[in-house]
Amino acid sequence: MLEDNHEDIIAKALRGQGISKSSIAESVNVERSAIERILKGEVLEDVIIRIAPVLGLDSEKLLVSARKDWMPKLVGETSVKRFVSDFGEMSVNAYVVYEQDSRRAWVFDTGTDCNSLVSFIEEDGLKVDSILLTHTHRDHISCLDKLKCKFPSANIYVHKTEPIDQAIQIEQGFQQSLDSLKLITLHTHGHSIGGMSYIIDGLSSPVAIVGDAIFAGSMGGGMVSFTDALRTNREKLMTLSDETIICPGHGPMSTIGEEKKYNPFFPEF
Repeated sequence: MLEDNHEDIIAKALRGQGISKSSIAESVNVERSAIERILKGEVLEDVIIRIAPVLGLDSEKLLVSARKDWMPKLVGETSVKRFVSDFGEMSVNAYVVYEQDSRRAWVFDTGTDCNSLVSFIEEDGLKVDSILLTHTHRDHISCLDKLKCKFPSANIYVHKTEPIDQAIQIEQGFQQSLDSLKLITLHTHGHSIGGMSYIIDGLSSPVAIVGDAIFAGSMGGGMVSFTDALRTNREKLMTLSDETIICPGHGPMSTIGEEKKYNPFFPEF
């Protein structure tokens, strides 16, 4: 299932732009109660169509979300494995990306339970070169100590604005290779101050490990700066090729092409 429904998308847009329920209701000439009903999950299509442009959202894409008419197509890249763990009522993703011939691997984030991730690495005979963090929110690094113990030779990388013990501090433009695979970093901040995306070439399609920058059909909450989050997503991620596989911190994988068609936060596409 998707990380965000229409009510989550609208709530993020309201909160991020500092717009109150009363203010948005007045601006489109509806009762405040109608906004409250939508934010509880009701589908009031005429109201959704009216509030979307005020919030900078695409009304048709938002209706698709409200009607639950879209799920991203299943991604078939065999060298990218997603591991889902629980975090309260939410779930969180970690990823393993590996080079087929050498069996060398990168781990991205840890989730809250990395047992299945560790088992996969051990059973498939992979060698972890690096553990690369998209950001340091607790749900994304809860298992870091366990992974350090399991793979002591692996270096840990994090953006320099979110330093943690034993991690090498990096910034945008950092590069690394695993034989035929090439990785470069983008600073996609806004949800967190040091939010990082890792762009990988060398597989059948480009891959972007994006943390909480973009979700399938939505985006992160812009907890530090909604404006920066939206801007860096537009400038750095939505400009990637359509076939680029998006690996978000929550929810299913997607592609840039599908996000252009279905993500309400990007009405320009």
